Amino acid sequence: MPFATLIAARDLGRLQEIASVFIRHGLGDLVRRLGWADRLARAGHVLRLDHAADLARLDPPVQLRLALEELGPTFVKLGQILAGRADLFGPTWIAEFEKLHSQAPQVDPALVRAQLTEDLGAPPEAVFARFDAEPLAAASIAQVHAAALHDGTEVIVKVRRPGIGPVIEADLRLLERLAALAEDEWPDLRPYQPVGLVRQFGRSLRRELDLSSECRNAERIAANFANQPDIVVPKVYWDWTRERINVQARIVGIPGHDLAQADAAGLDRTLLAQRGAHAVLKMIIDDGFFHADPHPGNVFYLPGNRLAFIDFGMVGRLSEARRDQLLSLMLGLVQREPESVVEVLLAWTQDAGPGAGVDHEALQQDVIAFVDQYRGTELAKLSLGGMLGDVTAILREYRLALPADLALLIKTFITLEGLGRTLAPEFHIATEAEPLLEAAVRARYEPKALMQRGWTSALHAVRLLTGLPREITRVMRLTKRTGVQVHVEVRHLERVADQLDIAASRLTVALVVAALIIGSSIVMTVQGGPTLFGLPAFGLLGFLAAGGGALWLAWSVLRSGRASRHLGRGDE
Repeated sequence: MPFATLIAARDLGRLQEIASVFIRHGLGDLVRRLGWADRLARAGHVLRLDHAADLARLDPPVQLRLALEELGPTFVKLGQILAGRADLFGPTWIAEFEKLHSQAPQVDPALVRAQLTEDLGAPPEAVFARFDAEPLAAASIAQVHAAALHDGTEVIVKVRRPGIGPVIEADLRLLERLAALAEDEWPDLRPYQPVGLVRQFGRSLRRELDLSSECRNAERIAANFANQPDIVVPKVYWDWTRERINVQARIVGIPGHDLAQADAAGLDRTLLAQRGAHAVLKMIIDDGFFHADPHPGNVFYLPGNRLAFIDFGMVGRLSEARRDQLLSLMLGLVQREPESVVEVLLAWTQDAGPGAGVDHEALQQDVIAFVDQYRGTELAKLSLGGMLGDVTAILREYRLALPADLALLIKTFITLEGLGRTLAPEFHIATEAEPLLEAAVRARYEPKALMQRGWTSALHAVRLLTGLPREITRVMRLTKRTGVQVHVEVRHLERVADQLDIAASRLTVALVVAALIIGSSIVMTVQGGPTLFGLPAFGLLGFLAAGGGALWLAWSVLRSGRASRHLGRGDE
């Protein structure tokens, strides 16, 4: 589809602004190649495609970074996300993206006051005992003001920048159309799924625009640390929290980047680094819900070597299956087991939709060689963030993109390790991570956890079986409406019948094995009764029977595979 048909008239003004900024920063050739100049000319907008000579002499990564900064919050946030995509960009580009910051000029106080009055139902001076019109900080999406409640509690009031919503929506529409154009015009980009990347970014940015969503994230993480007084999350005041405003307790502490003040206060930097690392690793490994931007600006140091995390606008989520994969990957890196790393990476790249023609065997050999080079290296000398970054660079060489949640996770690890090294140069996240990872693996294979997963699998099997009649009915209705063509090859009927009989037998044995595992797991937890080798006899016998059934299934599958290959050669 021509790009001209993709641009709505309402977005032409923003498109001209974006194109003009790109041209000013030496990216006029990109504007020309994308067809923006022609499209705008047909709509009556004129662009000058020349640009300043000093900007033309800058390297392309620098030009793009400057353009993104000038274009505002959508593009700054996009650049910050891309800073974590070592699987897509080389080190020079990543270094420039990491320089992007969210600082912005403060909003006209009259506009802030008008929006607050609309959201709160009264002027801020009436709602709060004190409201400072001068912001503490102004970022691309919101700015923060100090205030006090009528009971004297010090709070911060975070206000979304007035009028920012429509601009971001226009930017997201243009980015999605640009991504679709890129997929059509440059087939080499398709393995990286630019449209999917933009859509994922759009969902994340829209959640960040909702300031009440940030508070829900904060409360969820606070609940996960309820029994750990060393980690502090600011309290949320919901009476005054809305989509465009949130109110939280003000953290009074030492900013994460002020190491001199931390030293003057007598804080233990190494202990702070360890507690911060343990906190983020807990979020990732145990909770599957983590602060995705733990840089020094989002951390405060408190008396007693406690840490406070703020700004939960950007969070990451990991499913249980993804966490299992992560455990295998990190243990493989930390313990130098390349086979585990290869297995997980291949699974991840398949999830992301790898490009056609990828040589998986060559990829496997490269990853094995990469991990094997660390064999014999002391754990304290490993940089886990650096290793993760190097692995994603290998994937980039093979034109493979990681799923978005994993790219965010790796960025978090790299940021966390940087924070730890800033606090204590001798800090090594690999040393801190190994015991936590091993404990998490042990917890996942405890009898109670195994029983829970077995029970869940049994429930899924029951749902599948009970839903089978409904699915058969649906297929029959579809067949009546549309008809069905059946081609029967008589000489294969006997083989098909045999295969169906074998499949039914395997399914029966599999269900029995699952039932034995669940039942035996329950019996193993019951006290009393006969024992064998110090274990409940009936539970042990049940596990042995289940193991025998599993071995029979494996032998049956292998035998049928060899038979199928033999028959295939016979058919030829």
